[in-house]
Amino acid sequence: MNFELTEEQLAVRDAARDFAQTELLPGVIERDENQIYPKEQVKKLGELGFMGMMADPKYNGGGMDSISYVLAMEEISKVDASCSVVMSVNNSLVCWGIEKYGNEEQKEKYLTKLTTGEHIGAFCLSEPEAGSDATSQRTTAIDMGDHYLLNGTKNWITNGGTASTYIVIAQTDADKKHHGINALIVEKGMDGFVVGKKENKLGIRGSDTHSLMFTDVKVPKANRIGEDGFGFKFAMSTLNGGRIGIASQALGIASGAYELALQYSKERKAFGKEISQHQAIQFKLSDMATQIEAARLMCFHAAALKDQGKDYVKAAAMAKLFASKAAMDITVEAVQVHGGYGFVKEYHVERLMRDAKITQIYEGTSEIQKIVIARELLKK
Repeated sequence: MNFELTEEQLAVRDAARDFAQTELLPGVIERDENQIYPKEQVKKLGELGFMGMMADPKYNGGGMDSISYVLAMEEISKVDASCSVVMSVNNSLVCWGIEKYGNEEQKEKYLTKLTTGEHIGAFCLSEPEAGSDATSQRTTAIDMGDHYLLNGTKNWITNGGTASTYIVIAQTDADKKHHGINALIVEKGMDGFVVGKKENKLGIRGSDTHSLMFTDVKVPKANRIGEDGFGFKFAMSTLNGGRIGIASQALGIASGAYELALQYSKERKAFGKEISQHQAIQFKLSDMATQIEAARLMCFHAAALKDQGKDYVKAAAMAKLFASKAAMDITVEAVQVHGGYGFVKEYHVERLMRDAKITQIYEGTSEIQKIVIARELLKK
């Protein structure tokens, strides 16, 4: 398999890298410390075409391939994972889900604004007692004829407060179990829809994470994605693609920490020479670089399979499992390479270490990825 990047892919990578260094790096520590949502930066991402990268140009999308998406996610995540998760959810879960499974009216009404960043999307699956277990939805969407009556609570929703368009997974017929679940497009401002408090998080503190409450919200039948009962399949299919985005985010966090550690090791002296000349540090750097290269190839592999229309479920789960562990391991080592300075905010690596942990949790925990992989292995 040839992963030599095309001129177009290299241009996307370089544009994302330049944006990260010039627009995201200034103020990233302040945004993290004060939990400031990167509003202006996200707006510029939309203007540059990074909020709907893979969508069809007829819906104002970039028409790019998934490899380009991986490259852009890595570069943005090196600097600010709080910004990259906004980009990831909008691209992988919301835009892709509506374009793949929505009807033409839904695409014209919602997708055309989501791809440009004019509107931000949120994917609402997790609940207080139903995170990765999508079959245990307690949010209900009762069929009232021409509309659904939506009731329930969603937790840990990225873009929860800033989104305009929400895809909500809800149970319509509990007796049918996973065949009784629907995916509904909900708009901010609908009567009975309340955004809860912003979560005070360990990492990705600049991202907008909220609980959402729905009380007798009337959602038109026209806002249902797919046929009645399609919601579970929609959620699972969309999450498979989302795992490529989160694997790429983990890759970027790991790469950012490694690059900082490598640079610091060439500047910091101990026992009369740069610490990069000490074998103990060289071993750490070698391990970090090897893990990053492996994670990147796994992300490329999953992305290439997706673009070719092949089964990428196992590859995406493997990429997320490996890359998220690599991100955690590498950021811890990057702090260690920095020594006492690694514990200080201005050196960035402590923030990257905190950001890395979430990649092992959202889009399904590491344990869930192992279940997905095992099921795919046993099917064959």
